[in-house]
Amino acid sequence: MSISLGSITVILVVVRMIFKQFFSKTRTLGPDDKVILGTLAIRISCIVVNVKGLAHHGLGKDVWTLGPEELTLFSIFFYVMEISYFVELSLVKLSLSIFFLYIFPSATIRRLLFGTAVFNGLFGAAFALTAIFQCTPVSYFWTQYSKPSSGHCININVFGWINAAISIAVDIWLIAIPLSQVPALNLHWKKKLGVVIMFLMGTFVTVVSILRLRSLIYFANSSNPTWDQFDVANWSTIEVNVGMICSCLPSLRLLLVRLFPQLGSGSKSERSHVVESNGHTNRRMSIKEQYHLSTLESTKSHPWRKIGE
Repeated sequence: MSISLGSITVILVVVRMIFKQFFSKTRTLGPDDKVILGTLAIRISCIVVNVKGLAHHGLGKDVWTLGPEELTLFSIFFYVMEISYFVELSLVKLSLSIFFLYIFPSATIRRLLFGTAVFNGLFGAAFALTAIFQCTPVSYFWTQYSKPSSGHCININVFGWINAAISIAVDIWLIAIPLSQVPALNLHWKKKLGVVIMFLMGTFVTVVSILRLRSLIYFANSSNPTWDQFDVANWSTIEVNVGMICSCLPSLRLLLVRLFPQLGSGSKSERSHVVESNGHTNRRMSIKEQYHLSTLESTKSHPWRKIGE
């Protein structure tokens, strides 16, 4: 799962970057692209850790079949993956927040999105730091199962559930904001439906996050951690990958419209040239209508506030 889904994620992110950097009008990457690019670097390293670290050192096996040294290595790799998960998830949400920030010109919406972006950054930093120092001493995380040692850890189960609850709430929030703006768009209902469907694709991340909750039941309270933590690792991997894939959908849609112009036009009489903004967005304009997601207020401002066909 880690290799197959990870490969799809890598390919889609690379395609997104190539399109933005070399085939958009201004040949430049936006801030959200750079955040996802950083997330991709972490994701690639996590694929290696998943395959060469966790899977190779006991993930999915019964703990009593492993030696002390192998169990210690497993715990170290799981520790790294746990921290990486919090960072990656926060960066994905941060990227989406920035993307929406440059689409919608409404002062109120922009304040909400700016606050959301700040919250996502602080949210990720807080949980990553808590994960790093969850045990005292830190090394107790990977020594507690393999050899007698003194130390203690915070309630990781509660920690995991709090993170999951906040993450799901932010996902719903990031879906609700753009959807709330769709009715005000000056578009044919079919095109509005297309925009809604694109944004609703983000619900896949929320669904995966909810499904992941089941895997947290035995998390950190297991006498057989290498077996019981398989589901946690698996669903966490799926969640991050799906989030990154969903963040690429708007750019991939623009690429498809570039390759297949008929996908972005209503009728032959309405087809016209493609106008791009700074490479971050791309919209198709017809003689009869202009597709703006920024038609909610003034549309004369920042070109990044436009996304369309």
